[in-house]
Amino acid sequence: MTRQHIVVATDLTPDSIARLESVPGYRVACVPPKTSNVRATLPAATAIITRSDFKLDPPLLDHAPHLRLIARMSAGLTGIDMDYATERGILVMNTPGVSAIAAAEHTLTLMLALNRNLPSVHESLREGWWLFDRGQQVGVQLHGKTIGIVGLGRVGHRVARLCLALGMTVLAFDPYIREEQVDDRRITLVSLPELLGESDYVSMHVPATKETVDFLDAESLSLMKRGACFINTSHGGVVKESLLADALKDGRLGGVAVDVWNEEPPFNSPLIGLDRVIHTPHIGDNTVEARQDLSLQIVQQVIDALDDRDYRNVVNMPLLPGVEFAEIRPYMQLAESIGALQHVLSRSAIRRIAIEIIGDDMNGLIKPMTVGILKGLLAPVLGDHVSYVNAPVLAAERGWQITQAKGIKISEYSNVITCQATLEDGEEISIAGALLDRQKPYILQINDYRVHFEPRGHLLIMGSYDRPGVIGQVGSLMAENGINIASWHTGRAEPGGNTLTVLNFDEALPEALMGILREQDFIRHVHQLRI
Repeated sequence: MTRQHIVVATDLTPDSIARLESVPGYRVACVPPKTSNVRATLPAATAIITRSDFKLDPPLLDHAPHLRLIARMSAGLTGIDMDYATERGILVMNTPGVSAIAAAEHTLTLMLALNRNLPSVHESLREGWWLFDRGQQVGVQLHGKTIGIVGLGRVGHRVARLCLALGMTVLAFDPYIREEQVDDRRITLVSLPELLGESDYVSMHVPATKETVDFLDAESLSLMKRGACFINTSHGGVVKESLLADALKDGRLGGVAVDVWNEEPPFNSPLIGLDRVIHTPHIGDNTVEARQDLSLQIVQQVIDALDDRDYRNVVNMPLLPGVEFAEIRPYMQLAESIGALQHVLSRSAIRRIAIEIIGDDMNGLIKPMTVGILKGLLAPVLGDHVSYVNAPVLAAERGWQITQAKGIKISEYSNVITCQATLEDGEEISIAGALLDRQKPYILQINDYRVHFEPRGHLLIMGSYDRPGVIGQVGSLMAENGINIASWHTGRAEPGGNTLTVLNFDEALPEALMGILREQDFIRHVHQLRI
């Protein structure tokens, strides 16, 4: 039997350590999660188990020539160089959703503590004051209040149930959940502005994706009911802490409770030490039960993967045996870009995906490119929960029909992939792409519009009417707002008809500017995304 050396650089429970050690041929080394300690154990390591606070970059991975598996005791994958690990053939796995109960209960704990001024009254009594100022120490009840839950996934749904049990009104915003998918009619789906304007408490439960970084800006916070409280137990990047501190100081927010931070540890956070702030050190999943569940799950996943029995929650498995990942990565990037564009352009639910591949360069790549397209379609919704391994399963769960088709070619190029998405309302969106010099992805055409752009960075997709002055008006609007346009690509179906324009920027456009764009009489539709 092949000997497996497992490095445990986190606090697994005794039961889970015993489970690892009971496997014949396994050698287990438990070390403190410090780089120097871990580095010394890596030369013989087959697998390493860590938490999200431990960084695994190329220099450290270079000390592990035999490493086959990185196992992360969390849903997030921050700190792992995924490209390098994949190039090395190292499997990376996570544990999504295991600690949902603990995270939901911690959210409620923060709300209750904020409501009753618990830190303040605790300190007051410890300093010898008994109801020193009863007026200042008065709290409020959760019963009868309204909570707005942003993100109705595993944790958000559990928070909703807890709040309903306390007699609260529950509003939710989740653009990827339809009303018929909500199993409790007491939960009301609303728009984000409506949720922010009507909620006494706003609680964040969104995955860490490109779309949720700085999800709330100053304009969003200004929409919140004056005196409302903000709670974040999802991920620190969802809003800048300086904006929360400013809103708290000027009275727009009545309280803030956070468990996750822009930088961890949060040594320079402006929230630390402010009145009406409750802060905890990322302990949302730190319960006896969650630790036990996480420990046992990650250990079993490691055992199954090393024994080639099951690869659940592996997020980066190469798809073509015998082919180096570096060779197919550009094709996968092209496919993911096409999927991301299909996602942002789809105005209703997707029902069918048809894919056509033409040219010798792409022979044999239909499966990995299909999976890449599906991952690009699903990643804005599911974040780290979707991978090349599980994208087909998740698409099937949504009822998508996936086919390899012929005759949907919309481009004259000899080596091209075309994806046609059929939506619930019958609309079809076709996108064709290719690789320049077999390395650089390019989008060649979207429906009848030839655009030829590199799908990279901050993109604006703008449908407009073909009339004089549009380019000048958009350019002037950007200039007035200090926005530099990196590139501009416009295609039109026919003179005097409709046009499709793709602009590239160095940073995302503010939502206020997007609103101005949508109001222009020459605009048919406008979207922005980051690839």
